[in-house]
Amino acid sequence: MAERKLRITWVKSAIGYGRDQKATIRALGLHHLKETVEHADTPAIRGMVFKVQHLVQVEEVEDIA
Repeated sequence: MAERKLRITWVKSAIGYGRDQKATIRALGLHHLKETVEHADTPAIRGMVFKVQHLVQVEEVEDIA
């Protein structure tokens, strides 16, 4: 069965934004601009992405495992 994942890429600097948004970027596992991570598509991850949607690019991918 295919599991849905989110591919999250950090595309805009967090300089000038609040500590909470910077902490959310770090909690998503992003450390450098243009870095990409994959996470399972869960409500918690969706909420984190919503909070920093102006700083990241998100793609839905199917994980064939």
